[in-house]
Amino acid sequence: MTIAHSNIIAGVILAVVATLSWALNFIAPYVTGAYSIYDLMVIRFLISGALGVVVMVLCRAQLRCLRRNQQFLAAGLGVIGYLGYSTCIAAGVIFGGPVLTPAFIGMVPVLLALLSNATKKTLPWRRLMRPLTFLTGGLVLTNISSINQPVAGHGAWLMGLIFSVCAVVLWLAFSLLNQSALEKLPANSSGVWTGLMMAGAGMGTVCLLPVVQALDLLKLPILGFSVSPAGHLYVWGLVIAMMSSLVGAWAWNAASRRLPMVLSGQLISLESLFATLLGLLFHSRLPTPLEASGLAAILVGVIMAVRIILTSIGNPSCTIRKINSVNS
Repeated sequence: MTIAHSNIIAGVILAVVATLSWALNFIAPYVTGAYSIYDLMVIRFLISGALGVVVMVLCRAQLRCLRRNQQFLAAGLGVIGYLGYSTCIAAGVIFGGPVLTPAFIGMVPVLLALLSNATKKTLPWRRLMRPLTFLTGGLVLTNISSINQPVAGHGAWLMGLIFSVCAVVLWLAFSLLNQSALEKLPANSSGVWTGLMMAGAGMGTVCLLPVVQALDLLKLPILGFSVSPAGHLYVWGLVIAMMSSLVGAWAWNAASRRLPMVLSGQLISLESLFATLLGLLFHSRLPTPLEASGLAAILVGVIMAVRIILTSIGNPSCTIRKINSVNS
């Protein structure tokens, strides 16, 4: 097995870990108990910010290797890709149910693959058509099914749709900016880059706290901050922050440095698969035939994309860029 093949396989494994970790974002509305989703989001991102500061301290040697504008960019990406994206996901799940938002996130791999191949011409378009067809078909099937699922109330499906579209836009912006920035980073800087993003999300949360409190959206001041009533909230906040913000972000940054974006973009569809399965688990129901068909199509599309990239390595007829071995 060549170094390039090993690098691709390692990148795929890291991407699977990242998307599984990120899928925990979608269960946030189901674990709040008597508290609101805003309480959980605030706790989660404050914990995430604190963890990010710890990572920055531990990786201060790497931090000194980054320019000031790179540090600010990483913090801004944390606000966009962590705080903004996760908030839109939570709202989308609340209003649209367990299938709509994950299905819309399934648009991201299709759009990213198209944008990436249009700018970098990683693969001939004809080779992308089959996996993209499966991914798009899976998206259509799950969206058709989601319209018929119970939602929070009258007009809620439309609100879920709006928040889902916002999540897609934020994630597209985050993915494109993050991928471009990672290509310019010094080697072995994925750790501190992740810490900066987490710290940025934490600072964004602190800035929004007065607004959230003024709108009377928090129940923590009313129900109490003590461990007895709010212990489960702290535990879930820590779990989601650790997995989604720390493990997920590190794994994705490491994967992005090993994979061409045309592949990493399609692997994001696994987040939609894992998120839908977790949502159905919390709703205690099996997927409908349409949902099952859509999820299967997404999985087939991802497998086909990985296989195409692996078989294209070393083929002179393809224009895959050289993927350097990076220990992140």
